[in-house]
Amino acid sequence: MTKLHFLGAAGMVSGSRHLVETGGTRVLVDCGLFQGEKDLRELNWQRFAVPPDTIDAVVLTHGHIDHSGFLPRLGRDGFRGPIITSPATADLLGLLLYDSAKCQAEDALYANRKGYAKHKPALPLYEERDVDRVLRLVRKVPREEWFEPAAGVRCRFHEAGHMLGSSFVEMEVRESGVGSPTRIIFSGDVGRFDAPLYKDPIAPPPCDYLVLESTYGDRDHTPSRPLDELETVTTEAIGRGGMMLVASFAIGRCQQLVYLLRTLMGAGRLPEIPIWVDSPMAVDAMAVFRKHGTEHDFSEAHLEGVAESLASPFVRMAKTATESKAINAHDGPGIVIASSGMMNGGRILHHLARRLPDPRTTVLVAGYQASGTRGRNLVDGARFLKIHGRDVPVKAAIRKVDALSGHADRSEIDRWLGAMPAPKTTYLVHGEPPAARGMADFLRERRGWSTHVPALGDAVLLDT
Repeated sequence: MTKLHFLGAAGMVSGSRHLVETGGTRVLVDCGLFQGEKDLRELNWQRFAVPPDTIDAVVLTHGHIDHSGFLPRLGRDGFRGPIITSPATADLLGLLLYDSAKCQAEDALYANRKGYAKHKPALPLYEERDVDRVLRLVRKVPREEWFEPAAGVRCRFHEAGHMLGSSFVEMEVRESGVGSPTRIIFSGDVGRFDAPLYKDPIAPPPCDYLVLESTYGDRDHTPSRPLDELETVTTEAIGRGGMMLVASFAIGRCQQLVYLLRTLMGAGRLPEIPIWVDSPMAVDAMAVFRKHGTEHDFSEAHLEGVAESLASPFVRMAKTATESKAINAHDGPGIVIASSGMMNGGRILHHLARRLPDPRTTVLVAGYQASGTRGRNLVDGARFLKIHGRDVPVKAAIRKVDALSGHADRSEIDRWLGAMPAPKTTYLVHGEPPAARGMADFLRERRGWSTHVPALGDAVLLDT
């Protein structure tokens, strides 16, 4: 008997955790942190659905915190098995988890200072020493190579095109050791076709059961041309004579922006002006991206006749606080890429506080901005932005580029599935309820597939 448990990303986008139980073996696919509203974050503090020391292995699709961020807590609570992932994901994982531990500590400190925590004192979900422990469990396996995370289970990774190292998982379960195996595909996060820097997701093989993301399952992205859109807004910013501030996620979006900007400058479509990467994590991630250069797709650079590079003398790395503060001395056109992506913290706030009152400044919003964030407030036309306890007047020009979403939309998911025969059941996860239901309806109507939208905590028996 094989049972599939939906322990996260069911009815929501965050907290991806899918547990496969078969023949006394337990394999967890992804181990994400619940993020977002308070009721979701509180789920991180609940007892894990099964004792962590009974889980034989974790198979990790990619490093984003909503897929990996609970690993240190799982290890703290007793998990000691291998964490198996692609080489690039393994190299990025420490950057992401140490940053998450830092955020956990800062949240606990803030809760204690403000006195709103349920527990006295408030404690972090995990600490850096928990990250140390869990990183020692990581095992690297290249894509397309079969591995056995536990008895009766074998898997392999395939390119998912979502970020560096991202993969979908092909799993075969053989309960008795004889007969044909049951094949399950876990999509992880599926990337977009023709996305800058990342290769296209490859077509999945036939399977008996499909666990499919549905982030944009009820809609399609607006058609976009990333190079052209970025050229237009940057040309305007340079003409204004001031700095262009770009709030960006440190891993993935930052590297895409550097690549596109360098391609435009190398092709003569933009003048050579300085670009600062102002984030310790982004600077470290740049080194990982260069290490795994064969995973990149440089189609845009090839079309423009530009060298395949993520760096040049015009790209300056600001890792230390002193290097970050030195950017303030620059007057005239330049570009600062800094986190956090939604402007809720990080070094971008210092640049905003200094340059928002200057009408020569451009603020480029290059990613999704959740309700209630500073980024969303700027997009919605805020005249003042509260930063470090004071209201900063917004005189800068606010611009958006929507071409860099990392998730496939409904039509792209359909393209990814290609000619796949109908699985017995397709389970829609990693989507808000309207998106998951929309994807389920789309697959039923377009392909005649049997679909199901599981609720958090649901478990299903698989016909093996």
